[in-house]
Amino acid sequence: MGFAMRETPKSDMPGNTGKPAAAPTQAGARQDRLKAALKANMGRRKAQARARTGDVPDEKNKG
Repeated sequence: MGFAMRETPKSDMPGNTGKPAAAPTQAGARQDRLKAALKANMGRRKAQARARTGDVPDEKNKG
């Protein structure tokens, strides 16, 4: 009676989610993209706020 070696599927190994691990450079690139998107978004919001304050009539000058 011989024993056959059974190969364990990689998905059954502890700590393996079945997805490839993200490289640290990908995480850094994602952070850079998020930073750039946030900066652009804040610029748009500030421009909208400036435009709103410029369009609102001033109560003091209504006379």
